[in-house]
Amino acid sequence: MADAPRARKLAERIQQIVARMLDTRIKDPRLGFVTVTDVRVTGDLQNATIFYTVLGSEEERRSSAAALASAKGLIRSEVGKQTGVRLTPTIEFVLDAVPETAASLEEALRTAAERDAEVAALASRASYAGEPDPYRRPAEEDEDEAGDGEPADAQPADDLGDRRA
Repeated sequence: MADAPRARKLAERIQQIVARMLDTRIKDPRLGFVTVTDVRVTGDLQNATIFYTVLGSEEERRSSAAALASAKGLIRSEVGKQTGVRLTPTIEFVLDAVPETAASLEEALRTAAERDAEVAALASRASYAGEPDPYRRPAEEDEDEAGDGEPADAQPADDLGDRRA
């Protein structure tokens, strides 16, 4: 079984070969604007999964998938020639879901920002349901009735001494 660095290097090389072939050698009119986003090779170097995206509509994606399926043999033989591995890995093309996922995340973030703006606008026009300062303060009249600056319910110091005894 091959080590992970070797599989990673082979995957990078396959990505370069396939991208170059799609650009120069594959002349299928069904092939749209295809970008190879990632290649994953199994640990035994027997299978390669090539992830790609297609710029365009759903119909262009379907026609590009058909073009890639028909060119799979040519691409595999070229990968075998250029990599020099003993067994050329089988190739599978998979449409990458990253652009659709990114678009849905961007839409969710945009919706959240709009809702935050609505809440901020409502909060700027809001007023308190009761008084602006809900905490009770002692009235000034209660402080004046004590007269000597002490609260009216304070006990004399000698009563505290009697309790200790």
